[in-house]
Amino acid sequence: MSQATHLYASASTNRYSQAAAVVGHGLVAFGSGKLVALWDAADDSLDRGVFATLPAHDGLVTCVAFVHDSLIATADDKGWHPYATVQGHKSGISSLSVLDEMIVTGGSDAAVKVWSISQGETGLHEVQSISIRKGYPISLALAELPGTKSIILAIGSTDRHVHLWTRSDDTFVSATVLPGHEDWVKCLSFKIPERTGDALILASGSQDAAIRLWNIEPFARSTLSASSSSAGGVTDELLDAFEESLVNLEDSEDGGRSISLKRHILTVKTPEGSQLFSVTFDALLVGHEAGVTSLSWRPQGTPDDIPTLLSTSTDSSLILWSPSTVLTSSTDGTTLWINRQRFGDVGGQRLGGFVGGLWARDGADAMAWGWNGGWRRWRCQSTEDTEKTTLEEWSEVGAITGHRSPIRSVAWSPAGEYLISASLDQTTRIHGAIPTTTHDGTITPVWHEIARPQVHGYDLISAAFLDALRFVSIADEKVARVFEAPREFLEIVNNLGVAQLDSGEEARPRAAAVPPLGLSNKALTDVSAVADVNATYDTTRTRRRPFEGELAAVTLWPEVEKIFGHGYESIALAVSNNKQYIATACKATTPEHAIVRVYDTQTWQLFGEPLAGHSLTVTQLAFSPDDSHILSVSRDRTWRLFEKSDSGYVPIAADKSHGRIIWDCAWAPEGDIFATASRDKTVKIWQRPETGQKWTAVATLQASAAATAVAFAPDHPGSKARTLAVGLESGEITIYTTPREYASQWTNALIIEKSLAHIDHIHRLAWRPTSGREDCAHQLASCGEDGTLKLLTVHIAAE
Repeated sequence: MSQATHLYASASTNRYSQAAAVVGHGLVAFGSGKLVALWDAADDSLDRGVFATLPAHDGLVTCVAFVHDSLIATADDKGWHPYATVQGHKSGISSLSVLDEMIVTGGSDAAVKVWSISQGETGLHEVQSISIRKGYPISLALAELPGTKSIILAIGSTDRHVHLWTRSDDTFVSATVLPGHEDWVKCLSFKIPERTGDALILASGSQDAAIRLWNIEPFARSTLSASSSSAGGVTDELLDAFEESLVNLEDSEDGGRSISLKRHILTVKTPEGSQLFSVTFDALLVGHEAGVTSLSWRPQGTPDDIPTLLSTSTDSSLILWSPSTVLTSSTDGTTLWINRQRFGDVGGQRLGGFVGGLWARDGADAMAWGWNGGWRRWRCQSTEDTEKTTLEEWSEVGAITGHRSPIRSVAWSPAGEYLISASLDQTTRIHGAIPTTTHDGTITPVWHEIARPQVHGYDLISAAFLDALRFVSIADEKVARVFEAPREFLEIVNNLGVAQLDSGEEARPRAAAVPPLGLSNKALTDVSAVADVNATYDTTRTRRRPFEGELAAVTLWPEVEKIFGHGYESIALAVSNNKQYIATACKATTPEHAIVRVYDTQTWQLFGEPLAGHSLTVTQLAFSPDDSHILSVSRDRTWRLFEKSDSGYVPIAADKSHGRIIWDCAWAPEGDIFATASRDKTVKIWQRPETGQKWTAVATLQASAAATAVAFAPDHPGSKARTLAVGLESGEITIYTTPREYASQWTNALIIEKSLAHIDHIHRLAWRPTSGREDCAHQLASCGEDGTLKLLTVHIAAE
């Protein structure tokens, strides 16, 4: 039976602080565009990264949270399936919190809605709708009050306050409002007490860069009466005077913070009667230089473990906070919260900083994702017998990365060792398979991003290799740019076992850098010039896969050539199979600009005259296997064929059989047929009879949606059939086969559904070159509008 299996997925995380969640030992779910991606962060042996993507939404995923595994989703041999889909708000959902079978959502419609999951029933049931009169709910947190089953709901709002609601008689009622923050309250997190008698701690983080801790604990009326009578009112006067002095201090000093010592009293109805709880301000944590984006309490193994709070900020820092007990007298102890660890980048120069963070592996890993969607992860290296007072040792380890915008192209290196992707996020990225040893001693290739050779100022459209160490790319500009690998890339590839390359390593520049306000990567030969304040150079860095911070800083390739000629922005690129020619096309609305320019890679000069004939934008180009022909397809619904001569390529054939735009084209390995994919939901197979010059459509493959990408599989030893992959606008991939001697008898061998392929327009498909190796004979790379890059192993059943 024909089937496709997942091998690698590259996906970024959405720019929302609640777009990721973790459950168990380290199963991470995060929103990636309209998808929910799953990553096993506890996979120590292989660290495969994203192992599944779940299509479920029609818009960007803003919030993710785990409920019970059996309630939110089910997993069987057919994969994950949505449990329920509910239209809950009139506008986008900005916050989400879960407690047992209760789900609370906050939306941009200024409403907070409470939902319940009933066992044995399918779907969610709305229990209550809470209207926020001032501001919008942008953060939520749920917890049980200490010693009771009553639930408290904290709502962080754009009105700079934390609103507390308590549940009485199955309905939430407003309890109190906690002032203090000077900007939007972006994140909330409850610390559940480990012992009876301990306080419930609420942490609130704000755009004002401050974190506030609030203690919530049972309160007796007798305590209030006794304190009032014994103090005779003096205590209240002293507190009022102290608060007034703090306000004066705030007004007189820059950067002062408002501190209120007021005790807020909550009344909760329980089956035993009314019960009082007090909410008091406990600590102000100041350490971030910009807005706080997320808060997460570290899972505690035992009640004796020191409470630790993880916070992330747009200043590109992640801080671990924990209390340090300072004895002020022989009988009194004051808890002082301090900054135990600080991770991230110095100076906060990374655009956007960290969007959110969480814990994995039961608190052994602290992780955060950044503005560009990539993750960074730090692991605690301390042993189990380390004393509680000993400062923990942390080190950065690898995490997952991905493009944050649609990926427009993917292409393999000539021998198939690695592939390059180009995206509208203005980066090109190289992905390679690193041989990894498992616990049982077997070696398995595991795919990771190993370089980010181009970080541009324009959206990148396409990239293709000229050889193993050079590639050319086009962006939303008139210029095509050529890049050559630096010495550091060769060291990484060779040391990690991705490939064995040897091409004048010592003569190459060490790395590259982009000058301020520049677009061209300049070569660097001095190691000290390579050193980045957040990614300093050392020899050990080339012996492991680069981290997210290093990928963005020190894996650039020097630019060695620019190719000019087009009058408008580039749109299509192709490289000949012998790597001697480059063909490019640009956006066009007139025949004057709807031309194809062919360049010689030896001289970087135009080879022959520009290829005219189309009237609108040329959407794709393809060289025949022997480079004797160039095939072009266009928005004008035609394809045109050009044949090589001594003076350049000349037109020999054209056809307008498609009814809509032709998105893609591809040649069969034998060069006797080619395919065109169109928005008219057809793929046409064209063949030239042995006698005569006219190419005719020998087969028309009907698709369920617009055909947007097409690729023939390379020749496989012993194979008696041709294999064709077709990517659709819906995100599905269809595999067709035909006997090698018949170009017209195509059969549908396999449909790769959205859960394994994509959920949106597929831009490019690329089969891995075999290079005589059987292990990659049926590996298919794909990229799409959903921002993911997929690598699948395709098994075609023998006829």
